[in-house]
Amino acid sequence: MNTSENNKTNKILSEKTENRDKEGRSIDYLRISVTDRCNLRCCYCMPEGIKLLEMSDILSYEEIEHIVRVFAKEGISRLKVTGGEPLVRPGCPGLIKRLKAVPGIEEISITTNGILLKKNLDELKEAGLDGINISLDTLNREKYRKITGFDKLEEVLEAVDAAVDSGIRTKINTAVMKGINTDEILELAQMARDRALDVRFIEMMPIGYGSRFEYADNSYILAELKKEYPDMTGDSRRHGNGPAVYYSIPGFAGGIGFISAVSNKFCENCNRMRLTSTGVLKYCLCFEDGSELKSILRDTEMSESLKDERLREEFRRAMEKKPKEHCFEDRSRISETKEMFRIGG
Repeated sequence: MNTSENNKTNKILSEKTENRDKEGRSIDYLRISVTDRCNLRCCYCMPEGIKLLEMSDILSYEEIEHIVRVFAKEGISRLKVTGGEPLVRPGCPGLIKRLKAVPGIEEISITTNGILLKKNLDELKEAGLDGINISLDTLNREKYRKITGFDKLEEVLEAVDAAVDSGIRTKINTAVMKGINTDEILELAQMARDRALDVRFIEMMPIGYGSRFEYADNSYILAELKKEYPDMTGDSRRHGNGPAVYYSIPGFAGGIGFISAVSNKFCENCNRMRLTSTGVLKYCLCFEDGSELKSILRDTEMSESLKDERLREEFRRAMEKKPKEHCFEDRSRISETKEMFRIGG
């Protein structure tokens, strides 16, 4: 990089601010949904019969990059690319490469069901991807078919091993549903025995179709694991950008994590916002409130500098509106009615 490029980059980084919301939380993490489409039909997220959006309703990659460039100057430094299934949208690795090059962006990870991961892994690594979260709720082939609608377990397991072998930080996300996969807790956790990955148990949040399922309290899952592994100890090392609490088990190559959004809310440390595929900036998953950004980006009468200023204003307004905490424990107060695939997983 020459001197002028260095100076330009330093100027951009010096303009970056660390914005805090009214609760004093530093918001530096943006989850970006790039599509509402998926190649699975998971019962708690996107079952059969769902009406999909028109592509014109979804932000273009250029529009997503525009938002990220503005938000990076407002303190956003970590991104999570989600869907739907992000890898069903052509060019997703290219988008990640462009976003990773935005000054101020330090880390990018992706959440995927793994079906297309192996095919895209080399390109994702070349793009600079820092982390991969693979959704996997069961190791039973027939149960996988019932949950997802497809017989694709073997492809996902191959993708898990390929991701670990690639050297990219890899995690398994397991949504635990009482009476459906609670009998597989030990087997799922044991994926971290010989693999350098984290297995994370996630309490089912009562959003969209997820509200039809009874979540399993993570304290129960931890207790069950401690019966088998009494020497489990808390692990305070940083494993990523999210709210998971981690444990280590002697002899395991990887770790065990818990995301307890319902039973042990972590709102006081929430550092995130969500950008839906349609361009709505959401402050909290529990509430329907959000700032609509797409109309700003597509206003043909507005100059680029004015668009940037409007986007900054909406980001700062979102900081002010971000609630103190969610209300998953009281479903009567949840105002979000959209399904998770429309919000971004």
